[in-house]
Amino acid sequence: FSATATTLLHGNNGPTRPIVLILEAAMVSLPAFALILLWNGIAFSLAPSLPQTIRSGGALAMSSNSRFEGNQRIPSSEEIQLMDEMINKLAMAKPYELPAAVKRAFKVVRSPQFFLRIATLSDAAKTDEDRQRYEALASNLVTTLEAVVETTTEQLDERAVAVETVVKAASEPDSGEFLVPLSQDRIVAMKKELESLPESSLDEGFLSTLDAWIVKSHQDGMDLMVGILQKVLQMYAGIQIQRALDRQGATAADDSFSISDLLASDAEQWDSLISSQSDESVSSVKKNIQKTMETVILALETGSMAQQVQAEYLKELLQRVEAAEKS
Repeated sequence: FSATATTLLHGNNGPTRPIVLILEAAMVSLPAFALILLWNGIAFSLAPSLPQTIRSGGALAMSSNSRFEGNQRIPSSEEIQLMDEMINKLAMAKPYELPAAVKRAFKVVRSPQFFLRIATLSDAAKTDEDRQRYEALASNLVTTLEAVVETTTEQLDERAVAVETVVKAASEPDSGEFLVPLSQDRIVAMKKELESLPESSLDEGFLSTLDAWIVKSHQDGMDLMVGILQKVLQMYAGIQIQRALDRQGATAADDSFSISDLLASDAEQWDSLISSQSDESVSSVKKNIQKTMETVILALETGSMAQQVQAEYLKELLQRVEAAEKS
């Protein structure tokens, strides 16, 4: 826990104490790996087989932080509302339904903020029955998280191999170096590797691994690698959103310019693609992006990393389109 979280937990001897004791018990009973995974994020080293030489071929502007910063800051009012919805749904769920639910929203459920929010709701409960339900949920979640971590460890190893395969495709075939900005050939190769992975492997474990690699690369001062990993995230979002549209039969194949054209292209090409279209086409694509946010993003598990990544991707795409409309 952070110093703030520790103070909040241990500085309260009131009704939240049972949940505090549950968390203290979890910290004693869970294996060391589980504690690192649950409370501090995934600890790892970049795969030793990856090429380690990175050279910049020009200026590269990027954010070097993790794409999932929600577990390292004070939640916003919207995030608190989402957590409350998740907590109340989980509190009403049967114990045997928890493992599947926790896996789908692992990044959120495992965070200290999530347990602190359960404690807050327990304090605010109007009846003993509600208070006991929140306390039981906290206890059941710790047990469930322990079981999920045991199975997740193997899955994360598999996902690390998948991420490594995609990242390796970004290196130059002859030298094994990463030349940044990446050439179009390397971008195509990365996307080909990503598309060849089973869709079932592009899950929360895959995104957790990517997030951990981004954090580790940033900590090690490998900001150019951060850019490559974020490129994988962008490709992932574009591929998954297009697959969802295909399943819905929502692909506008007859349009000369559609959202699919943008999903299939590299994010660095968006501005030039959009600016080359007519005002009518840009307006149509804007409506399609907004509709996709409603039909695809809202259909994903609330609070999941998949929802966060794909929502951020579409939000950025929408901002680019809106900027083109104003220019």
